[in-house]
Amino acid sequence: MITIIAAIAKNNALGKDNDLIWHLPEDLKRFKKLTSGHHILMGRNTFESIGKPLPNRTSVIITRNKHYYKDGCLIAHSLEEALELAPKDEEIFIIGGAQIYDYALQKDVADALEITLVHKEFDADVFFPEIDLSVWKEVNREDFKADEKNKLDYSFVRYEKRA
Repeated sequence: MITIIAAIAKNNALGKDNDLIWHLPEDLKRFKKLTSGHHILMGRNTFESIGKPLPNRTSVIITRNKHYYKDGCLIAHSLEEALELAPKDEEIFIIGGAQIYDYALQKDVADALEITLVHKEFDADVFFPEIDLSVWKEVNREDFKADEKNKLDYSFVRYEKRA
């Protein structure tokens, strides 16, 4: 199973200046819970915005730079190569960035989308591709109101590929 996981705003904003735009502790907890113990595939910019391999996960960095190396990470030069590095019987998570999401959706490699939808529009320089509802079906949604720790309304939404 290959899952794309992302936090996006109402206008599909993902980030700005290679950083997240908002801080939602519940989203970070969910990300950790879902991805722990699995391979996480990401572009180089996404890895560099995180800054280090995430604990209890195998980080696979996708880069065109043939000389790129990061201790504790696997390096791939295409999404296809990154997918080959992960066990076939394990859930694999594609965690960004925008170019990787776009390519993965175009190439139809994902089985599910785990989306945190932030109920606000943001100024951004990277965006998640439109979710094509003729391809994806919403199968679960949990809605949350802003509170002291999570300052924005948000929803956890799971999509699965239509048969």
